[in-house]
Formats: sequence, C-alpha cells, structure tokens
Amino acid sequence: MVARLVIAAPSSGSGKTTVATGLMAALRRRGGRVAPFKVGPDYIDPGYHALAAGLPGRNLDPVLVGEERIAPLFRHGARGTDIAVIEGVMGLFDGRIGTDGFGSTAHVAALLQAPVVLVVDGRGQGRSLAALLHGFRSYDAKIRLAGVILNQVGSERHEQVLTDACGEIGLDVLGVLRRSDGLAVPSRHLGLVTAAEHGSVAVQAVEAMADAVAAGVDLDAVSALAATAPELAAQPWEPAVEPVAGNPVVAVAGGSAFTFGYAEHVELLAAAGAQVAVVDPLRDKELPDRTAGLVLPGGFPEQHAAELSANDSLRREVADLARAGAPVHAECGGLLYLAKELDGRPLCGVLDATAAMTSRLTLGYRDALAPVESTLHSIGDRVTGHEFHRTAVTPRHGAQPAWRWRGAEPEGFVQDGVHASYLHTHPAAAPQAVRRFVERCVK
Repeated sequence: MVARLVIAAPSSGSGKTTVATGLMAALRRRGGRVAPFKVGPDYIDPGYHALAAGLPGRNLDPVLVGEERIAPLFRHGARGTDIAVIEGVMGLFDGRIGTDGFGSTAHVAALLQAPVVLVVDGRGQGRSLAALLHGFRSYDAKIRLAGVILNQVGSERHEQVLTDACGEIGLDVLGVLRRSDGLAVPSRHLGLVTAAEHGSVAVQAVEAMADAVAAGVDLDAVSALAATAPELAAQPWEPAVEPVAGNPVVAVAGGSAFTFGYAEHVELLAAAGAQVAVVDPLRDKELPDRTAGLVLPGGFPEQHAAELSANDSLRREVADLARAGAPVHAECGGLLYLAKELDGRPLCGVLDATAAMTSRLTLGYRDALAPVESTLHSIGDRVTGHEFHRTAVTPRHGAQPAWRWRGAEPEGFVQDGVHASYLHTHPAAAPQAVRRFVERCVK
C-alpha cells in the first residue's frame, strides 16, 4: 500500500504547485521515495515535480484515459515508493465543462480513495474561511477533506485568525506559509516556464519551495495522514502490447523545446519493440543512427524558433525522413516544427502550412474521430484529446485531415507516414496506436 494524499485548492492560483512541489522535495530530503502526480493534462507542473521527487512526473486524467485506468496508472507510477503526492487541477470540484465534475481533482481523489489537503490563499481571508471550508467539506460525501495548509499568510495575528477559523469546524491546520516573492516561478502565455527551459533557476525555485514547506508544514502529520489511505484493489497498469520484431529505432524529440510528453508513451514504445532514442532539435545536428520513426511531442517551439530554424542540418534530415514515408507522430509543438515556417522563420517544410503566434488561447478537451487511415489510427477510431496553444497553423488541415470533431472544421494533417495535429492524446488510452506506429516503422 502506497501512502498518498491529494493537494487541492478552492480555486486556481491558490498555491497548489508551490505546496505540492515543495512537499515532494521536502519529503525526499528526509529520505522518502516520493511518487509525483498531477491531475489533468498539464505538462508544465510535472516537470517541477520530477525535479523535486527525482522520478518522472505523471498525469492522472480520467477524461483522456478513462476513470477505470486512474488507479492502475497510479499504482504503476507509485511502484517502489513510500508516499505519493498528487497535485490537483483548478478548484477541487472543477472538471470538464458540461459534466458533473468529471476529471476534477475531487473525481481523482475519490477514485484513489485519497485524503485531501486544501491549500487556501489567506489573502483577504478572516473568520469567513470557516464557512468556505465547511462548504468544501460537506459538498461531496465521497471526498475526505482532512486538513488545510494556509498560504500567503501576512502576520502572526493573521495566522491566528485563520487557524481559529479552521478550528471552528474541526479541520487541522497542517502548515502555514508566509507571503514570499522568492517562491514565484516565471510564467508565460501557457503558464509556468517549463523546468527544462529554466535550468538552474528551476532547481533553485524547487529548493526554495522545499525550504518553505519544510519550515512551515508539519511533515510528520502530512505523512501520517497519507498513511490512512486504504489499499487499492486495482492492479498496476502495464505497457502490455505485443512486441513487434525488428527493434526499430524511434527517435523522440526532447530538450527545452519539446517537453510536453507522457512518460507512458516512451514505456509503450519500448514495450512494442522500439529502441527509443532521444533527439534534441535545439542541439543535435542529425537524427540517431538507423532512425525508422520520429515522435515530436508538444512544447514551446515558438519560444525557440530562431534556434530551431538555425539547426538546418537536422531540419533537412527530418524532412528527408518524412518524405521517405517513415512514420512521424507530431502533436502541437511537433506540428509547428513540421510547418514551412514559424513566425517567419524557416522550419522543416514537411507540411505545406505556416504557423504563427496569435492573441487567442485555444484550450479544451475534444472528442475526436479519425477520418482517414494513418500511421496511428484506422478510419473511425475515436479518441479524447486536449488542445492547449496560442499559435495557429494555416491552413488548419491538409487534403487528409488528422481529426474531425463536432463544432469545428477538420484539423491536422495525414500525409504519407506523417500524423500531425494540435491534439494532445494520452497513449495509455490507445496502446494499439503505439504498436501500429512501431509496426509501420519496421515496414
């Protein structure tokens, strides 16, 4: 049984990432083996979690993978650890729009039977905090709200007022963090700057979070609370796909420009028989030897367009690989990299399309259908994916689009072995698509 707890909040911006990341790092400092998780499709927070815990940050998203896979994926990611810290998304009960909270932090906490600790931003709060906490505790009987961590507390007097308010309704205060500018992590158009891009500054930020949590949070009480979570009946998820003979080399883009990927994707590629090799399009001048297929995950190529464009030798190799018909799976940032240009800078030119930054944020889940045969899917295959970008590609789709979904024009490109789209998908929901990709790499 892995001890576990969920770090939630009444709303976004309350300090969940600071507390969760700091807690992971502080528990690790004490010698604990900590499994880091994030609710939802977020790719940025898990990078900081990985720095804090020394293990891959993993996502738990019922919308993308189905609620039946949440406990198995949790048990897979928590293997060999002592405690799991699960950072929530948005407010505790905020899930997919139009549902009764499906995919929310509360939904995942219920599926994992995990106690919930609420991080409350203390600014502007007084005794009325008791009413707020009473409402959150009584709203859903399936959720065990077991403690509070007070954040952004202004003074000893303020701390006493808030602690008394929690005491009025019988909720323990597990920690208090004072106001501090030193815990801020720089942000950009899609949230925090990724840990991979931020380098040593990200490490320093995680250390500062760990210092604050170690000083302000009762780690023994948190660990004891996590240990009250019951045994989960689910078996651990396994990347169980029939391996393909041939051991093809699949290059997966990484580095600072391509950080939006799921750990389970690489695990599934390897289980399907691929030899996975990481390539950094910012630094590597050529693809790995014997590359038979390429995975281009999302990230922030728009922030690195000049460097990506300057690496013309790798751009040419990617274009040659794609034009030879090799399987190429590109999502969001990967789609941009395959375009002719991004904000006027030449890129791979695999797709007859241009990309540019816009002022509009495109965000949300999509229930998509594959309209054509591709290196990943058969006609009619259905997936649920997630869009998250401030760029636009013109045209929106090629002669053979990658996806169709209700209320929008077709999207993406299927071209020879290329499948390129803005849609992020979770491979654990469709492992056979990964095997199909590896099989095409052999062929």
